[in-house]
Amino acid sequence: MAGLKPSHFLWQAEGGIAHIRLDRPERKNPLTFESYAELRDTFRDLVYADDIHAVVFLPNGGNFCSGGDVHEIIGPLVDMGMKQLLNFTRMTGDLVKAMLNCGKPIIAAVDGVAVGAGAIVAMASDIRIATPEAKTAFLFTRVGLAGCDMGACAMLPRIIGQGRAAELLYTGRTMTAAEGERWGFYNRLVAADALEADALEMAARIVSGPTFAHGITKTQLNQEWSMGLDQAIEAEAQAQAICMQTRDFERAYRAFVAKEKPVFRGD
Repeated sequence: MAGLKPSHFLWQAEGGIAHIRLDRPERKNPLTFESYAELRDTFRDLVYADDIHAVVFLPNGGNFCSGGDVHEIIGPLVDMGMKQLLNFTRMTGDLVKAMLNCGKPIIAAVDGVAVGAGAIVAMASDIRIATPEAKTAFLFTRVGLAGCDMGACAMLPRIIGQGRAAELLYTGRTMTAAEGERWGFYNRLVAADALEADALEMAARIVSGPTFAHGITKTQLNQEWSMGLDQAIEAEAQAQAICMQTRDFERAYRAFVAKEKPVFRGD
């Protein structure tokens, strides 16, 4: 997928790492019907992309994403019937499903605003890095909607805790970057001029590891949410047995014996 040329966001691929940026910086990068769908399809296709091993979602023009475009999404939704509305909400949820099931670790590098669907995209990523200026809000109640959008009521409490998630989802208030780091939403905060390099360095570190096994890790992190402990332990036993059949496992052993650093190839 390195040669992908999307119409509704910026895409670059280098060294097995895909860079994604929404491309409407003058509007703080809102999503449209078209960009939602194209992102969904891209993450679905990543399952089968052997040349991409990690994804970094980057800001553009000092902002991550301002959510659904007021004029191009929210306005038309007011005039839609229930069937059309459900088609839309299922489509946005399908973007989150595609991110969770793409088999590649996703890093969100957040600067400026990450609100509404932008906050959801960050939430659905595996690792989140932000600047001290980042402002994150699940602001659905502020436009008359429930806080339970795109999996927020399932995922956000698991990241920051039930009470904190309830506060953000009921009030729609902004979570500061300092709160986000303290609560575990953000892995760390870095200066704005270091954000992109830091996120790409993290991605490169991940890509240098056993990429097939990373896909297994992502699958287990997501699937074990709905498992009991006995099921989870058995699922991990099977997953690890699969990984023990890879060449990367053998390479790691032989490198250890030779007192060398292993070079993983993802097979």
